[in-house]
Amino acid sequence: MNDISIITNALGRFANNMRLYDEAFLRYRGLVEVDREEAIHNLDRAFEQNLEGFHTLYDVSQGIFDFHAHADTSLLIAIRNALHHRDHPLFHSLLQTLWLDEKPERLLGAEYLLARHRTLGGNPPPMMHLIKLEDIYNRLDPRCGSIYMNQMGKANSLPRFIAMEDAFAFEKVHAKALKDRYPMKQVYLDLMPIFNSAVSRVFTALDLVGVPFQGFDANAYKSTFIEELKTDLQHYDFFGLRMNAIQVELGPRFTIQQASTNRGCTYEKVMANE
Repeated sequence: MNDISIITNALGRFANNMRLYDEAFLRYRGLVEVDREEAIHNLDRAFEQNLEGFHTLYDVSQGIFDFHAHADTSLLIAIRNALHHRDHPLFHSLLQTLWLDEKPERLLGAEYLLARHRTLGGNPPPMMHLIKLEDIYNRLDPRCGSIYMNQMGKANSLPRFIAMEDAFAFEKVHAKALKDRYPMKQVYLDLMPIFNSAVSRVFTALDLVGVPFQGFDANAYKSTFIEELKTDLQHYDFFGLRMNAIQVELGPRFTIQQASTNRGCTYEKVMANE
């Protein structure tokens, strides 16, 4: 399905979803002070709507762009499908895990390793959507033998996952976790840089073939994603989030961005200059 008007409409709806997510992010700090459950659910559901909008764009433009040929776009499609079908307990955000799934006091003393990519310009996005790295393996890697493995396309799942694993250099996250003795259940990957990379890739491809970006939202996001949000997917910044007494007392209003501390990186130029 390559009708340009259909693609343009899907593009506009997707851009609108992204604006609504940005608004949910901006409202989060105020809302979490009075209702943590609503604030976290609003933010997580808004991110899932981003994935739904991305999948709709995939549905109507896959004849122009091969989404499964790239790790970032392919991973977003896989996670969207997993969240859409919900036949598993995977892909809870770290916010939900810490503050909604169980009493946070039970996590006192635990530290979480957070892995994030930077843009090619050197800046990480201000937003985070952190998921357990182990969940990606349990859903997509047949070597894990998980009961939550995606059954569709299982015959080719191993070579596809190995290619994805290499594209994201997940071995660097595993090496960091092993070196610093983090249990894998406490290792989280930030999806926002991957989302930004995927959208940048798709927007660039659609722009090259002349798909119009119509409407305020689509035009506002076009230059941002095409020019500013290309991402280095081979390297990571690492952060530690410790559930200490202050974090438990303040709750999610002491945000992950505020509470996490630097735990190094794999960016050679940065490491050489330090």
